[in-house]
Amino acid sequence: MKLAKKNILVTGVPGIGKTTLIGKIFAGLRDFHPAGFYTQEIREGGIRKGFELISLDGRRGILSHTGIKSHYRVSRYGVDVKGFEDFLDSIAFLDPKTGLVIIDEIGKMECLSDKFKRLVKEILDSEKLVIATIALKGGGLIAEIKKRDDIRLLEMTQSNRESLPSEILRYVLTFL
Repeated sequence: MKLAKKNILVTGVPGIGKTTLIGKIFAGLRDFHPAGFYTQEIREGGIRKGFELISLDGRRGILSHTGIKSHYRVSRYGVDVKGFEDFLDSIAFLDPKTGLVIIDEIGKMECLSDKFKRLVKEILDSEKLVIATIALKGGGLIAEIKKRDDIRLLEMTQSNRESLPSEILRYVLTFL
């Protein structure tokens, strides 16, 4: 029996608008009380300095910053893995009342956390519907997830970035 493709993953080049897409999808599905988070650039003087975490209920944390001293690094950013894991603990991903999970993103910084990797696998294996962004490139968990039978992998491009939110919302509503 083929598994239903209940998990929707969106990939695409950096800067194409995946986080903006997640915001539109969250706005369209807010009444279903999803659990999850999105990331937002931290800019200082017009220069990207890091990434902030924002839960769907408004709590905030720091994922990475050029000023963070950490042996966990992606490019010029120090990644606060412990802070990220504490932030994850505050979100009701696996609560029985949570039927929809939104994650922005499954990327290199997030995958430095073993807790995050275990959590993502557990959520994808659950009955919960998942909408997530995922890095275009990457091995390990990123590559593993893309090969799953229960995901629908969509690539966001310049030509579909305007139509993709409504396409995803229509698809998701068939599961809710």
